[in-house]
Amino acid sequence: MITTLPDKKEISKKLKEKAINEGFTLAGIASIPGSSRLKLRSNALDRWLSNNYHSEMKWMEAERRKDISSLLKGAKSVLSVGFNYISQQNINNDKSFKVGKFGQGEDYHKVIYKKLKNIGRWINIEIPDCKWKICVDTAPLLEKAWAEESGLGWIGKNSNLINKKYGSWFTLGFMILTEDLVPDKPHQSLCGNCDKCIEHCPTKAIVEPFVIESDQCIAYHTIESRKKTIPKKIEENLNGWIAGCDICQDICPWNKSVPYSNSCEVTPKEWIKNLNIESLKWDDKTWEENLNRTTLKRIKPWMWRRNIKAIIKNQEM
Repeated sequence: MITTLPDKKEISKKLKEKAINEGFTLAGIASIPGSSRLKLRSNALDRWLSNNYHSEMKWMEAERRKDISSLLKGAKSVLSVGFNYISQQNINNDKSFKVGKFGQGEDYHKVIYKKLKNIGRWINIEIPDCKWKICVDTAPLLEKAWAEESGLGWIGKNSNLINKKYGSWFTLGFMILTEDLVPDKPHQSLCGNCDKCIEHCPTKAIVEPFVIESDQCIAYHTIESRKKTIPKKIEENLNGWIAGCDICQDICPWNKSVPYSNSCEVTPKEWIKNLNIESLKWDDKTWEENLNRTTLKRIKPWMWRRNIKAIIKNQEM
């Protein structure tokens, strides 16, 4: 018996439908090597690195990041997906200790990987000759550029990917494929003349449209920086941000009216909702137990204490 494989257009449509059925909010396809804008994004990355705007994040220097085909031999297409993490429970940030909305629920790396793995099993049946590779955040990939190329949204002036319907409240995942699929139209920028994210960043980390200087960014210093103390300029502008910072997203007009996710995977952890000055007394084991299964385990217990102390110090001034 001869099995007829679905045509390129049909399987591309089915693949995106499968992604939505798995719980992703957005799904799009790009062809490899992509349009000329990928080269422009690579050049922008080179300029960013040459200015040392990545600070301690040396993994951003990986040359493979600019060549998606190096991640999977014979790569022809990439499926880009977006997972919505905004819920009615995590929109309130008028607390003394604030946590970026992206990190309040389950570890999005694992959530996205599991969903993409299910899609991979489906591909094994539908396109048996297709090889695939999952990339979630940690792979050397120009993620936002490929998401933009896949039509998921556009890279905004705050460097976040923005979608007309869902704003920027979503994390990204990718599946590189050896199958030649029908690509979606790359998204065009809709930021226009709006500079609200630039104007409202308290530390002026957005040094020019689309360019973030990490050493001036609150999120960088509370999550990535391994320095024992937080610089005075950052400390004075924390305003309660203990892990991450949503200021440039909260102020974005595209985020003012977006659909909420009802997924239990984005429900804020109880300990995050109850963070207070007493959390400074938690020992490493307590922190590790709380941080288990969250994206925030990247912030080590000593870093949480550092961040809390910086906020308290600023509040006392």
